[in-house]
Parts: sequence; structure tokens; C-alpha cells
Amino acid sequence: MGNTATVLAYHTRSKHALHRYAAGPGTLDWDAQPKAFRDWAGAQQVALPRDVVVPGISWGELPAARSSTPLNTTNLGSLLRLCVGLTAWKEHAGSRWSLRAHPSSGNLHPTETWLIAHGVAGLEDGLYHYQNLPHALERRAWGSATQTTGLWLGFSSIHWREAWKYGERAFRYCQLDLGHVLAAVSYAAALHGWRPRLLHMDTVAVASCLGLDRAADFSGVEGEEPEMIVVLEANAVSPTNMNWKWQHWAGKPSLLDARPLYQWPVIEEVAEATRGRPPIADLLTTANSSSPHKNDGDIPASQVILQRRSAQAFDGHSVMPKAVFKQILGSLLPGGSPVWNLWPHTPRVHPVMMVHRVADVAPGLYAMPRSDVARTSLRTAFRDTFPWQPADPELPLFQLVVARAGKTARTLSCHQDSAAQCAVTFMMVAEFAAPLAADPVAYRHLHWEAGMLGHVITLEAESAGWRGTGIGCFFDDAVHEVLGLKDDRFQVIYHYAVGMAVDDPRLATLPAYD
Repeated sequence: MGNTATVLAYHTRSKHALHRYAAGPGTLDWDAQPKAFRDWAGAQQVALPRDVVVPGISWGELPAARSSTPLNTTNLGSLLRLCVGLTAWKEHAGSRWSLRAHPSSGNLHPTETWLIAHGVAGLEDGLYHYQNLPHALERRAWGSATQTTGLWLGFSSIHWREAWKYGERAFRYCQLDLGHVLAAVSYAAALHGWRPRLLHMDTVAVASCLGLDRAADFSGVEGEEPEMIVVLEANAVSPTNMNWKWQHWAGKPSLLDARPLYQWPVIEEVAEATRGRPPIADLLTTANSSSPHKNDGDIPASQVILQRRSAQAFDGHSVMPKAVFKQILGSLLPGGSPVWNLWPHTPRVHPVMMVHRVADVAPGLYAMPRSDVARTSLRTAFRDTFPWQPADPELPLFQLVVARAGKTARTLSCHQDSAAQCAVTFMMVAEFAAPLAADPVAYRHLHWEAGMLGHVITLEAESAGWRGTGIGCFFDDAVHEVLGLKDDRFQVIYHYAVGMAVDDPRLATLPAYD
């Protein structure tokens, strides 16, 4: 079976359906949940400053270009706090769990963060693993001949963290999480005046640079899947692709789950079939669209990031102002958010919305193609009875059906109330068959893009006093039936809900770091 066929087979078998769910564990022992943090025993630990050094920049000022902050440990610590660090602890009935600057499916956080530093003031050159529990770096390797000054962030996935709970569908969730992480890096970098850029490195090279191909080091513990490396460009300096060859290594990774009860070999199969390089930038302008109603509030951007939470429930009656709705939609278009500077590619994931409660917007089904080409292809693929009525003079928003869709949203989203009680349910529909036929690695990239859209939605909502939550459980082909999709030219790959959150008063919130 070729790689494309392997990916298509995985996608099909990992779909949830109205009559059955994708293969997953029959039972969960929460006392045996994999450890939330990995450390490297024997590696030198370097504590990072915990202060956020860009507290005065408001959310409305965020897209503006600003001078780069120096490459030093103070600014590095601030950056990591705002993209992959802890933001709070929650506590209830003797249980305690952490929240981070980016959401994760089931709050399981399969993504591990790595750092390569050369010429960063206050930090010895080398490869480091970021340990977000103490907000510290663990020095994993050093002695590279590379002399270029710069800072790079690497990312890997530990599939078992998600598979423990979600079974075969877990690979999808790991990739969606990476999209949230990339978006979080984009916002944090913009605050510090750094420009993040994905290196065009294949998976083998990423594994070598991060030491993830050192099989002996991972003997007896969970392996890590190499994903990507992001360079943080400062002062318009653009380091070229580096081929790091480390002379010295230290540390042994901790075991996360001593007694795994299930095996999901299909996850390794699809991981192997989708290894490759990030796409080459093909979007020549970031001014194609800009947010039509930028939030002019003075809430600090760092506060928006640090207070972000995934809503556990919505109140089911609050009406979202139309300006907030348009602000969220505008941020999803090229040029509408700093995220799209990191992902300068022709959009291939497009939001379809079930609007429940938005002022001056009729309840119903809407679509917002994020490119001119998609406007035609979506219209051709969707149900031919949809009128595609233009719904806004400033946005490529089209009304497909006028109807109250709360019950439909709940059913399609695995019968979850959050999809009906929110103000808007987003369904991320991806161009699917053509990208995968061109290169199976696109399966990862489509999920990254969907995760980025989810992260932009959740922070824009947060800045306006609303809240979002990801919905990874949905009935794939039931969604396709509603939209009239008859083949795999398009596939739904993520749901996201936004509304007025209802907080649980039983939960205590504690500081991220003492």
C-alpha cells in the first residue's frame, strides 16, 4: 500500500459515525494516566526568568510591527511563558491539573518543545528540552560547529499521551495540537518583535537535529515523533537551514506510562506515511485581507494569552455582538492575524459555521471560503440547493441555509451540548483529496492549519470577553451529508465552538508558578 492509500485508509477508519465510534480504549484508569511532563534525568537544568516582559502591548496593537527584543534568557523565558508555558493550575476534590498557553485535546498535551540556541545571552550554546513544569531548560546536547547566532524552536509529539484516551483517532489530535502550538508561537513572537518561520526540513533531518533518532536513548520509554523546527528571526536576520551535528549528549527521557493497556499500530503507520517537509511559502501577500473591525480595546495581549481557557460549558442564551463575530472571521483571513505570517500559504481549510446567536445575523448555516479558488470549488462540491447568498459586504461570508441549527450542531458533534449552547459552531472543512495526492505529508499540514484557525478563534474571542473550545469528536460523514459532499475532495477535520462560558465554581484556580 502506498503512502497516500495508507493515509486515506487511516482517515476512513478513524472516523466517528452515528452508529459507531472509531476504535479506542474500552476503559480508562485515570490513576494510570500517562505523566503530563517528561524530564531528562542527567541533563543540566537551567532555570528561566518567569516574568513576562511585554505586558504593556494591547491586543489591538498586536499586528503592528515592532523592534526586535534582544536574544537573551529574559526574553526567551517571556516568550516560552506565552506560547508553551503553564498559565494556571486547577484543583477540585483532591485532583490537580495544569493549564498551558495553548489548548490540547483532553488537556493531554502530546507536544514536546525543544530549543536550539547559538549566541543567546545568558545561555550556553546547545540543544535544550523545555520543561514547562519548573519553566526551565534541560541541556541535551552541545558542541555543534555551527556559529550562526540564532534561536530555533523544535517540536515533537508523544502519540501515546493522546492514544491512551482516544485510541486510533489520536494522531489527528496530535496534529491539531501542533497547529495550536504554532499559532501560540506566532502571537508570542509578534509581541517580542521576532518573526517565526518554519524551516523547510524533512522529518529525518528534524529527528537528527533534536536527537529523536537516538534509539538507545529511548530504549524502554515512549518515543517522540519529530514534527518541525521554527526559526525566530530577530532584526531582519534570517539564519539559513542549519545541519546541527552535536558532539556531546546528556540525559535519559523519563517513562510516562509503565503499564500501557492497549496498542494502536495504525498510528505508527500513518505517522510513517506522512513524514516529509513543511510546504514552501506560496502566498505572496499578507495584505490580501485585513481584519475589518479590529478590536480597539486596551486589554494587554499578554493578559489575553495567559487568561485563555477552554470553555467547559456555555450559557446557551448570550447573543454575540456582530462586531465580535466579524472580528473573529476577519482574523481567519490572510493578513488578519500574525499567525498567517508563519503560515504564508494559500488557505486550504475553510470554516463552515452554524450560527446560533449572533446579533443581526440570521441563525443558520454559513460558509467563508478563505481563497477565491475555494469559493468556486466549495460551491461546486456542496449541496446544489444552497443559494450562496452574500452575507456581509466586507467578508467572503455566504449564507447557505436559514434555520435554527442547535440540535443539528449537537448531533454532529457527538451529541455534545457545547455545540448547541455556544453562539457559533465552526466546522473546519479541508481541501483533501488533491493535497494528499500531491504529497501525503499534507495530512499533517491540513490539521496544523485547522488547529491554527482554532487558536486564532479562541484568542480573538477571549479578547472580546467570550470563550472557545475545541471539539475533536464529530461524526465525519454525517457532517459531509449535511453539506452535500459526495466524495473526498473536501473533508471536515475539526470543530470549534465559541460562546459565553459558564465557569464551574467548584474548581479552584491557582497560580502557574509560585
